[in-house]
Formats: sequence, C-alpha cells, structure tokens
Amino acid sequence: MAEVTWRSHGRDRRSTRTVRARTSTVLVVLIALAVLLVPPLVQLDEQAVDLSAKLLPPSWAHPFGTDDVGRDLLLRCVYGLRVSLLVGLVAALVATVLGTAVGAAAGALGGWTDRLVMRVVDALSSIPHLLLGIFIVAMFRPGVWPVVVSVALTHWLSTARIVRAEVLSLRSRPFVDAAVAGGASRWRVTVRHLVPGVLPQAGLAAVLMIPHAMWHESALSFLGLGLPAHQASLGNLVQTARGSLLAGDWWPTLFPGLFLIVPTLAIAGLAGAWRERLNPRRRSELTL
Repeated sequence: MAEVTWRSHGRDRRSTRTVRARTSTVLVVLIALAVLLVPPLVQLDEQAVDLSAKLLPPSWAHPFGTDDVGRDLLLRCVYGLRVSLLVGLVAALVATVLGTAVGAAAGALGGWTDRLVMRVVDALSSIPHLLLGIFIVAMFRPGVWPVVVSVALTHWLSTARIVRAEVLSLRSRPFVDAAVAGGASRWRVTVRHLVPGVLPQAGLAAVLMIPHAMWHESALSFLGLGLPAHQASLGNLVQTARGSLLAGDWWPTLFPGLFLIVPTLAIAGLAGAWRERLNPRRRSELTL
C-alpha cells in the first residue's frame, strides 16, 4: 500500500528565489558599473569611423566585432545601454510620480471625482502605447527628452490603477477610521496614512516600468522616431544592423539585442524578489 507523505518544498523554493535574486543583483551591478565606468576609462571615440575595419567578426581586438562603418560594437553597445537606461530611469520616475498622484487623488476623494478620473484613464488606456508615443514624439525634434516625455506620458496609467486600488484598500483599515474619527482632515489622512501605504507598490511599479520604457525607447528609435540616427542607442543599433543581418553578419544584431534582453531579465528578477517580500506566500505540497 502506497504511503502518503507530506514534504515541504519551502526550503527549495527559498533557495531558488535566493539564487535568482542574487544573480539578478550581480547582473544589475555589472550593468551599472559598465555604463558608469567604461566611457570614462576607455579613451576611445565610439563615433570613430574606420572603413578598413568594417564588419569584422568578434575577436580579441573587438570582442563584439565592428559595425558597417568600422566602429567598435562593444563600445557602441555600452553607450547605447547608457542612453536606454537613462530614458528608462527618468521616464519610470516621472510616470510613477504622475500615476501615484492621480491614483491617490482618485482613491482618496472617491465619488464622482474617482469615476471621472478612472474613465479618463480607461479612455487613454484604450489607445495603444506605441501609437500614442509616436504621436507625442512626432511633435518634437529627435532627441532624448522627447522620448522620455513620450514614454512617461504613456506609462503612468497602470501605476494610477495600482495606487488607486491600494488606496481604496487602505481606506477600509481601522487606523484610517480612527484617524477620521479623531478629526483628521481628508488631506491629512491622505498625506500621513494613504500615500505612505502605497509607496512600496508604487516603487515596485517603477522598477518594473524601467525595462518596459527601455523597450519602448528602442521601438521608437528602431522606427526612426526616437533618438537621432548618429546617436548610439540600442534601438538605433538594431535598426542599423538590419542590412548586415540579411547579408549574413549576425553580430551587429545579436549583441545589441542581448544588451536589451539581459537588463530586462535582471531588473525583472529583482522586481520579482521585491514582490515576494511584499506578498510572502508559504506553500507545501502533498507527494504520493
């Protein structure tokens, strides 16, 4: 007769989560060191053209090879990642502040104000982000800050929804009822109790928004609507390498793509560890 045994896998899961979090942390630290230290330490011009060395495969002299005009691809990828991270960080910060303010105001005021604000959020959410971003970027000259504005104005909607839901949850807590019963104004309750309570969720939303903003910037640059073509960004590098890929030269496309995918996975891993700390779960499995 088969014996029924209970076996907890909590330790195995904790070990897996720890490894994933540590790996993501190491990758994020390496990425930060690369974008901060490589440009000042490597005294090379990433725009330097050498037609005699164009489309060289990866080697010791050029670990990532060269592009179609002989520029070192490793240096170009580092500069491109630097620009994409700048766009992602600033856009995520602006979008989080805007979304937190709108969501907290809607949840705290309630009534017709909440309904009106959320209908506006729903209407804007029905428009594809990329289409709305293209419309915004088209009103400015190509550059970093138009892309930041475009990404920020199209990515605050999800944060507003998250913050509003959290505020509505906090409004039903006993400590909020006690503050209201003690004579605290709505403004004081919002500033002292509701907004601090939603900051962890807003921070998590900001971290998750960084890779999203990087991909959005890359898509705009790939379409020729983001950064100027001469400026290194991951989207521009992939867009420039399309012709080389058709000719059989894989490295000008592969390495910029990896520089976009690896930071995304690393930041997502850190965000996942953060989410598990905010919402801890303990599970056990029954094994027959």
